[in-house]
Amino acid sequence: MKNHSAITFILLGLTDDPQLQVFLSVFLFLTYIFTIAGNLIIVLLTLVDPHLKTPMYYFLQNFSILEIIFTTVCVPRFLYSLTTGDRRVTYNACFIQLFFIILVGAAEFFLLTAMSYDRYMAICMPLHYTTIMSDRVCTILVLLCWLIGLIVILPPLSLGVQLDFCNSYLVDHFGCDASPLLKIVCSDTQFVEQLALIMAVLTFICTLVFVIVSYIYIIRTILRLPSAQQRKKAFSTCSSHMIVVSITYGSCIFMYMKPAKEGVAVNKVVSLLNTSVIPLMNPFVYTLRNKQVKQAFKVSLKKMAFLSKI
Repeated sequence: MKNHSAITFILLGLTDDPQLQVFLSVFLFLTYIFTIAGNLIIVLLTLVDPHLKTPMYYFLQNFSILEIIFTTVCVPRFLYSLTTGDRRVTYNACFIQLFFIILVGAAEFFLLTAMSYDRYMAICMPLHYTTIMSDRVCTILVLLCWLIGLIVILPPLSLGVQLDFCNSYLVDHFGCDASPLLKIVCSDTQFVEQLALIMAVLTFICTLVFVIVSYIYIIRTILRLPSAQQRKKAFSTCSSHMIVVSITYGSCIFMYMKPAKEGVAVNKVVSLLNTSVIPLMNPFVYTLRNKQVKQAFKVSLKKMAFLSKI
């Protein structure tokens, strides 16, 4: 198959039940709107509010941007298929979607690692925090998250685009995921799959170990604080990040390390939750558990109300 651009895949979707499709359309539309709105509010607040001009909120801003990109790459295309019935997707569009899904996913793991390092510096080395975690260092760390993510995904993806597909272009998924695409490949995929597995495991294990080690030092430092009020304040500064880390790594473990007998249907349901519900949880976790973000949001609302009266 030399001319890959001529290929058009057919996405089988999640269900053929018309009533369930209507429910999914409404559900995805609402979760997408709230996800974009919630994460966009965090981005705007961290840009305009002077009290949120700190490394922690800079990383949170970039994490929200990643969530916006991730859900936008996945959900609108699925919504289009549900509402129009058109399940066709070109080869180029499919691999562009796959590229951004994997890139953003990898970048999120590295960004969560950078956020744990920021919390480690803030709690374990507070006297050196402002010096070490400068604006330049934070910018470099965020760029490195994107760069390392790109380096990690390029080898398997560059080999994957050279694979030849069979005459059947039916993709058993609602989006262009790597696993269902490999099932309709006629070429030998063993090396590509092994390389992708190695890169994924290295990314997952390395970032998880770094996060765990950081929090071991953080918790140990918090427990050594003299007063309960100090311990509570220190813990509250990293509790939101710990929740997001648990959700992100937990969903990944559930999706890729469950028994094979669970089947394709469970994979698709978990993918749906990962692309719609989990990105929606991020702004709520950070706003509901963070006084500074809630205060910044209230101040911004008051300013907008004041400006609307003028």
